[in-house]
Amino acid sequence: MPPFSFKSAALGLLLTTSLTAQAQQKHTFEIKDGQFRYDGQPTQIHSGEMHYARVPKEYWRHRLKMLKAMGLNTVATYVFWNYHHPTPGTWDFKTGSHNLPEFLKTAQEEGLFVILRPGPYACAEWEFGGYPWWLQQNKNLVIRANNQPFLDSCRVYLRHLAQQVKGYQVSHGGPVIMTQVENEFGSYVSQRPDVPLAEHRQYNAAIRQQLAEVGFEGPFFTSDASSLFEGGATPGALPTANGEDNVERLKKAVNQYHNNLGPYMVAEYYPGWLDHWGEPFVRVGTEQVAKQVETYLKNDVSFNFYMVHGGTNFGFTAGANYDGKHDIQPDITSYDYDAPISEAGWVTPKYTAIRELMQRYVKYPVPAVPAPILVITLPPIALSKAVSLFDFKRDLKPVVSSTPLTFEDLGQGHGYVLYSKRFVQPVQGKLQVKGLRDYATVYVNGKLVGELNRQQNKYELDVQIPANGTLELLVENMGRINYGADIVHNTKGIISPVVLSGADVTGDWQMVKLPFDRVPDLGKYPAKSQAGQPTLYTGTFEVKQIGDTFLDMRDWGKGIVFVNGHPLGRYWKVGPQQTLYLPGCWLTKGKNTVVVLEQQNDVLHKDLKTTDKPILDALR
Repeated sequence: MPPFSFKSAALGLLLTTSLTAQAQQKHTFEIKDGQFRYDGQPTQIHSGEMHYARVPKEYWRHRLKMLKAMGLNTVATYVFWNYHHPTPGTWDFKTGSHNLPEFLKTAQEEGLFVILRPGPYACAEWEFGGYPWWLQQNKNLVIRANNQPFLDSCRVYLRHLAQQVKGYQVSHGGPVIMTQVENEFGSYVSQRPDVPLAEHRQYNAAIRQQLAEVGFEGPFFTSDASSLFEGGATPGALPTANGEDNVERLKKAVNQYHNNLGPYMVAEYYPGWLDHWGEPFVRVGTEQVAKQVETYLKNDVSFNFYMVHGGTNFGFTAGANYDGKHDIQPDITSYDYDAPISEAGWVTPKYTAIRELMQRYVKYPVPAVPAPILVITLPPIALSKAVSLFDFKRDLKPVVSSTPLTFEDLGQGHGYVLYSKRFVQPVQGKLQVKGLRDYATVYVNGKLVGELNRQQNKYELDVQIPANGTLELLVENMGRINYGADIVHNTKGIISPVVLSGADVTGDWQMVKLPFDRVPDLGKYPAKSQAGQPTLYTGTFEVKQIGDTFLDMRDWGKGIVFVNGHPLGRYWKVGPQQTLYLPGCWLTKGKNTVVVLEQQNDVLHKDLKTTDKPILDALR
């Protein structure tokens, strides 16, 4: 394949100027005569998926160099609508890892094509599959449907996105060669037989039309299991097959929906798999992966590794699934995915095997593997202050309602809500919270009496409340469902009546919003806490040499961590993940600050330890 930036002999030349239509030589990328053609020449796509939102901006270039040194010529990425549009009227394509144009520019400078997957639905084990949580506040809006309020919202998003990226398309001299229409829509069609197929198709076609109208030039493609093209394919887009390991089956399916012509592409080949809290970490063998990739290479099948580098679900960005045994399966914070490039950007045996394979087959040069980022450990971090969440919340004005309100009704997307109810008369019996979304620790007069857990389908426990006693539930949203028919039922908090001793509990519910969308300031609060109460811990630590490290959370229960204001994500003792990745680029030489919200707090903590290796497969 010719180099991306120029067709001259300078194969490895990196672009160092800003990417503008005036400064860059224009190119063509098209689907013609059953082939992908770049500037008229037949081209195979050897792609790896990497999501810029899951990698600190400071590490984008390193990870892209790793991808190219594995022998790939393309990077694919989802665009998560909710990442760039967190609240109505608020758009962010500039700060930190939100800077999508900068990511595209960096990919081009590293000599890579880009495949853009803008959704508007992404899945990707990402919160709500990429949809903004606040869409659910419009009761007339039906997501992922031929519904005018939803389509109007999609158009607004796609128009804003196009303004950021259309100048980076290949015809403008940019790296973007293809754009996906929707995502795995055939799967959704199969899960929603209650919706007529014709209506599903109208929606899919509307998204394809919107992409073109706002400035995306294509070529366009769809991405589904080969058995689901009937619901997922749409006119004007190349159908590609996810997870397809049989070349003949791939070609037969594509031919049926693409005028008996290729090209043939597996848009998601899985060298690893996703992971849930409370379930074993999934691994895929190196030999199995290498064998399958060689099959693609021998048969001129284009492919995209999903994932080549997973990264991390920082903050509250992790999504969730569900199955017949679990009402929810929250995804772990690490998105390591057992991918060829590890969460921290390390070479794995899988990476080495694929690199050696690619070197034997591809005609373009494969560069050297970049040096790894330094890894450090730190002395135990002393936690100098512990503040009870019950003290912290006293400065926060509660919302009062006769019944518990959802996060969405409270105008809150993520984090926690503390639901409180005072009882004049004593009461005891079975507390039932069938509308719990998703996890709660339960207190009577500040004393822990148990926990409720949607992941374990545990919605009730016995309580005894004295006269003038207060019942409190600290409820955590563990991530909205990102895949399947239930994606349309994704409100959080307590979404139906609380029942005690068979009767609905109504009147004067107080709800304190605790979104933890930024690191809390604990300076004015007394250093007071006790075991069994949710507690905020803070401490400072010195760093002499900057490097990546991992926080060792094996002695902790359940909560979230901030370092220097950066939200590292959730931890939970159930595993399989027992560490949190702390990128060195978020540390500073000298003084650093950590804040931990520990919800279970079975014991009081004095320090926080680090380790130089991740622990991702220790299930308790």
